[in-house]
Amino acid sequence: MRIVHFELPADDPARCMRFYERAFGWRFDKWDGPMEYWMVKTGDGPGIDGGLARREHPGQPCTNVVSVPNVDDSTKAIVAAGGTPTVPKMAVPGVGWAAYFTDTEGTPFGIIQFDPLAV
Repeated sequence: MRIVHFELPADDPARCMRFYERAFGWRFDKWDGPMEYWMVKTGDGPGIDGGLARREHPGQPCTNVVSVPNVDDSTKAIVAAGGTPTVPKMAVPGVGWAAYFTDTEGTPFGIIQFDPLAV
């Protein structure tokens, strides 16, 4: 599964691209448009679904969640690439296993391993 489209803010675009290349194997292509922008290729297949929850605090940003085959392996790759864990692996009953992080730019994101037997 992959994300359809998202925009990552970055203080250092090269550092940010290196992080996502190392953590998830994503590819980046410079956009030939009027502003500095890179297109992100996360994989092949269908797009993303979403959800809605009560805001936990003012200024809470949108958080993208990336489908991964294994939360534990992905956590190791994320940390090795410079990411910071913020919420440890947890069960989402009947859905799977999730964990949350910030990337090298301080942007929050989550990962999920689908597993209907998670409790």
